[in-house]
Amino acid sequence: MSLRLGDTAPDFTAETTEGKIEFYNWLGSSWGILFSHPADYTPVCTTELGTVAKLQDEFKKRNVKTIALSVDPLESHFSWIKDINETQKTIVNFPIIADPVFEVAKLYDMIHPNASDKFTVRSVFIIGTDKKVKLILTYPASTGRNFDEILRVIDSLQLTANYSVATPANWKDGDDVVIAPTIKDEDIAAKFPKGHTRIKPYLRTTPQPNK
Repeated sequence: MSLRLGDTAPDFTAETTEGKIEFYNWLGSSWGILFSHPADYTPVCTTELGTVAKLQDEFKKRNVKTIALSVDPLESHFSWIKDINETQKTIVNFPIIADPVFEVAKLYDMIHPNASDKFTVRSVFIIGTDKKVKLILTYPASTGRNFDEILRVIDSLQLTANYSVATPANWKDGDDVVIAPTIKDEDIAAKFPKGHTRIKPYLRTTPQPNK
């Protein structure tokens, strides 16, 4: 059974480049991003891990921890990290899980036989502080992940978790948001004192409430 949005993210214990971790304990009260790679020394994934290293300040501002996974062993990970640091002009500053017997990969349904039965697909899981899966993305091997988009989604998830709003197409932090349909017109003024625009009975917008 594959994971779906809203499911509880499986807990696990694993060896990583930063030591043995228990996933829930490692997350603590943070949000989490778990993202997988088919194997070490893959060119696209090398650029992705370098990008995530460079974005650590942005993730920390959002109370997000990042952790990667590859089915190769730790020794291979450590050698690959040297290449990542060299080629991407950064320092890998987050753990990479070694998963040579596919324990975590199977928990998170990262093995897709139509793609490969020996390597993980390139998945992204965003996990909330309640340990629920908030987003699942799967990328083809030829297309690098857009981590600016992943940051944008985190901004949306954290905003909509705390306010009765949704974010429209192409929304970015600071833009107007959509008032949830469950909010009655007569209650809008009290909940959204910055004002609102009524475009249609079902489409009402307001300035981002936490800005």
